[in-house]
Amino acid sequence: MMITFPHLGNSSIAIKSILDELDLDYILPPISNKTSLEIGFREFIRRFTKITSKSPKSIKQKFIALKNAYKIITLIDNIEQKLRLLSGYEVIKGECSSLLNKCKVNVLKSNTIHEMLSTLYKYNDLIYKIKIDKSKTPLKIAIIGEIYTILEPFSNLYIEDKLMKYGASTKRYLYPSWWLNNMILSPIKLNSLDIKKLSSPYLSYSIGGFARECIGEAILAKKQGFHGAIQVLPMGCMPEIVSKSILTSISKNENFPIMTLVVDELTGEEGFNTRIEAFLDLLERREFSSQSFDRYTIL
Repeated sequence: MMITFPHLGNSSIAIKSILDELDLDYILPPISNKTSLEIGFREFIRRFTKITSKSPKSIKQKFIALKNAYKIITLIDNIEQKLRLLSGYEVIKGECSSLLNKCKVNVLKSNTIHEMLSTLYKYNDLIYKIKIDKSKTPLKIAIIGEIYTILEPFSNLYIEDKLMKYGASTKRYLYPSWWLNNMILSPIKLNSLDIKKLSSPYLSYSIGGFARECIGEAILAKKQGFHGAIQVLPMGCMPEIVSKSILTSISKNENFPIMTLVVDELTGEEGFNTRIEAFLDLLERREFSSQSFDRYTIL
C-alpha cells in the first residue's frame, strides 16, 4: 500500500522523514503551483494508476473493481437520499433513520465487493417495506452549501439526522457519486447542466468552490416544491460567502425561505439547534397559515 500527503507548508518534510524512517512507501506530492492545479483529472488518474500498479490483479480485474466501486457509491447515495426524503412520511418514527444507520454499519462489515453489493441491494429492497403515510404533509428542506461541510455529518453537527428527528423530509444534491459524475463530465463541459442553467441569472460563471451549485440548488429546490433550504458553510469560505449574499436575492425574488448556518470548531450545538427549530417554526407558520413575511432569509 502506498500513501501520499499534502505539503502544508514545511510539514511535508517532517512527514517524509517519518515515512522514510518507518520504511513505508509513499508518493511525494508535486510542488503546488498553477501548473499542478491545472493538471486536475489527469493527475488524479496518474496517481491512481501508479498506486494500483502495485496490485497483483489483472487489468480486467482492476476495471471490474472500479466498476463495482462506482455501483457501490451510487447505491449507498441513492439509499440515503431515498430514506431522508421518506422520513417525513414514516408511520413508525425513526424507522428510516434506523435503517440508514444499520445499512452503513453492516456494509462496512463486508469483506468483499460482492458482499457490499449484496448488503446494499438488501437494504435498498427494505426501503419499500417501510410503512408510510402519504396523507402526511411534512416540511421538505433542501441542504445546500460547501460540499465537505454538508457531506461530513460531524462538520455540520448531524443536521440531516436532526431534521429527520423533527419529522422533516430532507434532500441534499451533493453526494460523492454526484461529485464523481461531475468530475468525469467536467472536461467535456457536460457537468451539472441543470444547475448551471438555473444559476446563470444570478451567477453565470464559476467563482471557485461550489458557489454556483449552491445557487442553482436553491432555485431547483424551489421548483421541486421544497418549503425552504438551509445553507451550511465553514467559517471564512469565500465562495459560500458570495453565495450567501446572492441567496438573499433569491429568497426575495423566488419567495423561498433560506437560512444560512456558519460552522466551525467553536459552534455551540444548543444555539445551532435553536436556529434550526426557529426556522422550522417559520416554515410551518408560513405553510399552514395565512401569515405572510416580507423577508425570509435568516442572516
